[in-house]
Amino acid sequence: MLTKVKKRNGKLEKFEEKKITDAIQKAIIASGKKDGNLAKRLSEKVVSILYERYKRKIPSVENIQDTVIEVFQKSGQKKLAESYIDYRKKKDEIRKLRKKLGIKEDVKLTVNAFEVLKRRYLLKDENGNIIETPAKLFKRVAHAIAKVEEKKRERKKLETEFFRMLSNLEFLPNTPTLMNAGTKIGQLSACFVLPVDDSLEGIFETLKISALVHQSGGGTGFAFSRLRPKGDIVKSTKGVASGPVTFMTIFDKETDVIKQGGKRRGANMGILRVDHPDILDFITVKNNPNMLSNFNISVAVTDKFMNAVFKNKDYSLINPRTGKTVGKLNAKFVFDMIVKNAWKTGDPGVVFIDEINRRNPTRHIGEIESTNPCGEQPLHPYDSCNLGSINMSKMIKRRKRKYGIDWSKLKKTIKLAVRFLDDVIDANKYPVREIDRMTKSNRRIGLGVMGWAETLILLGVRYNSKDALKLAERIMRFIETESHKESMKLARKKGSFPNFKGSLWWKKGYRKMRNATVTTIAPTGTISIIAGSSSGIEPLFAVSFMRNVLEGTTLFEVNPVFEKIAKERGFYSAELLEKIAKSGSVQNIREIPADIRELFVTALDIKPEWHVRMQAAFQKYTDNAVSKTINLPHNATVEDVRKAYLLAYKLKCKGITVFRYGSKPQQVLYIGPHEKHVSAESEYAGGCPFPYCPH
Repeated sequence: MLTKVKKRNGKLEKFEEKKITDAIQKAIIASGKKDGNLAKRLSEKVVSILYERYKRKIPSVENIQDTVIEVFQKSGQKKLAESYIDYRKKKDEIRKLRKKLGIKEDVKLTVNAFEVLKRRYLLKDENGNIIETPAKLFKRVAHAIAKVEEKKRERKKLETEFFRMLSNLEFLPNTPTLMNAGTKIGQLSACFVLPVDDSLEGIFETLKISALVHQSGGGTGFAFSRLRPKGDIVKSTKGVASGPVTFMTIFDKETDVIKQGGKRRGANMGILRVDHPDILDFITVKNNPNMLSNFNISVAVTDKFMNAVFKNKDYSLINPRTGKTVGKLNAKFVFDMIVKNAWKTGDPGVVFIDEINRRNPTRHIGEIESTNPCGEQPLHPYDSCNLGSINMSKMIKRRKRKYGIDWSKLKKTIKLAVRFLDDVIDANKYPVREIDRMTKSNRRIGLGVMGWAETLILLGVRYNSKDALKLAERIMRFIETESHKESMKLARKKGSFPNFKGSLWWKKGYRKMRNATVTTIAPTGTISIIAGSSSGIEPLFAVSFMRNVLEGTTLFEVNPVFEKIAKERGFYSAELLEKIAKSGSVQNIREIPADIRELFVTALDIKPEWHVRMQAAFQKYTDNAVSKTINLPHNATVEDVRKAYLLAYKLKCKGITVFRYGSKPQQVLYIGPHEKHVSAESEYAGGCPFPYCPH
């Protein structure tokens, strides 16, 4: 009788027919076939052959997989066999790479992570052939960043430590650093803000720099508030101005033409002050789905405007060319228009520009007017910032069946990550001299987190709960404190950022600080996929779902933490996973225990208020800003959006973005009655729901 199976590491484990059935059913789901008891019938054939062949010996995992393929082929399931062989081949490649990487068994590189690495990050020769492994990628990055250190002994030590941290997926920097470190391009930052002056020369000079930034893999933010309104006079030609929105379309077209680094599309943030005379045109521009398709847009709202909203009063529109009042609008009417259009199209978001500048450490050199494309990085004109995120799911330890934060490991990772990001500033090749000068004058870095959803689940804390908010504040306070300590330590060794004197740090009595800002919460897109974690501080977007990879290939994915718990608790089955994949949510599936349903809430299971409160909890201890998408179901109301925007202002967030499912013509996540299963694009990790998020 067949009772054991030999694993790849040589160990024996119990032979279970159900595992074969589940594996076959996953393959059937991914192929798009209807099951109709097919998995069970094929599984029975496989088991029958195995019983006959292995009466007196133990089969290996490979033997079982060979038999599955044999049964597929004999049963006329050619497409199923091809899909299974392809998937098996990819898993074999990953196992070989894991060995080269030296990654521990508990660190998973998924098939999709491997595909993303091949497509975006691994270096290629002139013919498009991949010439490096993930191990070499991490070594390339670690070497390039540590190289800027002056002392040879320290360089070698840091290179080793950087490599270990990256290869164990405990921390990953933003995409341009992974793509370009150690290459001829050498541009390592994700976030830039460029000035838009009220002159033709200034506008097109910025357009040129924008193209260079996009070509090298960065995303750009612009404030168009200085441009004179449409219909205003142009003295040099005796004509009339076309206004900010028209010029935005030129920047949008440039982004279409220049694909970022040849590896990903460009991304922009467009901001206009609420007191600009063209504000109504700006608010409604995205009603045309063909307009500004490469832009996120946000209205810069002031405290003065918000006070007028609360009092239902008029406020003044100011011509930026003259500084004079040219009209008035009712503030509540304008706010309602912002809210309605955000509900309808997902744009505009809002940035609370006064809150941004109140907390800007370098406001003595001028006001901040714009942010990067996803809103988490307010920057001065020509400033840039490099970001990186700690994988919080790797900062967990288990003792006697209970999980807890490994504070010692987290502290070490914070210190090493700050050192890494600070070195990136000096290793960077900036697109133009002005960016080089401003970046090195402020030395902004942005250390954040990813894998927050899995962290809460492992700790047994519901995402939409007061306990989760308390834990968010506690962890982010710890990260902020330790990262500031490390920045001060580096300043004692290497010097403060040049704009330190006159900064808020200087006014508060700090003697030294290496970086003007240290912490940021970014939407970690593809780096989350590589790390096998959820995006930033977002909840899960689905528990199980279909992943569209390449050339029509579809993979069936399930959250690994859910799969592990389901197996441990005894309610796991492929049939259950397929049932979940129809909506992505487990809330209405009664065969799943109530305590598990409570933990595995998805983005659309959570009321908007909890999304905003989670953003505010992290913002409380974050130097820069927090990128957090306030996800809304399709049936959410305009009032839901209004409440979210008002709550964000009340809780001192620096900005807010909402996304009501179905409000965008292009989506990266599909749920609903017209879809058999929840489906996500290959590079969607949760959070930013648009195809143009640059992290």
